[in-house]
Amino acid sequence: MIGPPNARGRGQSHVVGVALLLGVAVISMGALTASIGAIVEENAAEADAARVASDVDRALRPVEVTGAHRGRLSFARGELRTVERDLRLLDARGGVVETVAVGGLVFESGDRRVAFVAGAIVRGRPGRARLQVEPPITASRGDGGVLVVGAPRLNASEGVSISGRGGVTVALETHVRHRRVRVGNGTYRLAVETRTPEPWADYLRERGATVDRLDVDGDGVESVVAAFRGERTTYLVVHDLNLEVGGG
Repeated sequence: MIGPPNARGRGQSHVVGVALLLGVAVISMGALTASIGAIVEENAAEADAARVASDVDRALRPVEVTGAHRGRLSFARGELRTVERDLRLLDARGGVVETVAVGGLVFESGDRRVAFVAGAIVRGRPGRARLQVEPPITASRGDGGVLVVGAPRLNASEGVSISGRGGVTVALETHVRHRRVRVGNGTYRLAVETRTPEPWADYLRERGATVDRLDVDGDGVESVVAAFRGERTTYLVVHDLNLEVGGG
């Protein structure tokens, strides 16, 4: 029996419709898989950043430790490297009174970042970073009084650049020594080089400082510059870590 004239057309439309639905389903599954993959990578990067920040805090104890100390740092994927950073004390006219090459240790994984600079641990990239461990800097409230600037210096024997994608563990070994310098009585400003100035600025403002930014030496890395009111008895405490990075 010959069917109605449009039966064949309806059959073809049905086949095309099924193919379109299958195509949409495949595309949807692909998009879902990609989304899940992105979420997994993001969560892994966040877990790495949290682990590294905690490991650095345990391994690098510039104020509490004297002598030999050892810790481990682990991450699944990312890069760990040392960077050049300076801490300076400036006088009222902007002249450099003291310079400490504190250095820095930076971890990056995706859009996650952890940095140890001058005793502070900062998590996050510029513009959305937060202070996880405060730097060892204290100042008396109000005019005058005392300003104590702790300057943990990595003093790494060699530059460090370690990356991995399948799990990395390194040993962070330090031999810590402390040296206190009485800078004198006067009006001083503190300048710390950092790629994440916002949390530093907030911390220093909370301690009564007026904060500005300045590229002191023209190397492209701005310093957070904090001015404390009144003449102060100022001390600089250098904590030499003598960092060695080796296999875990």
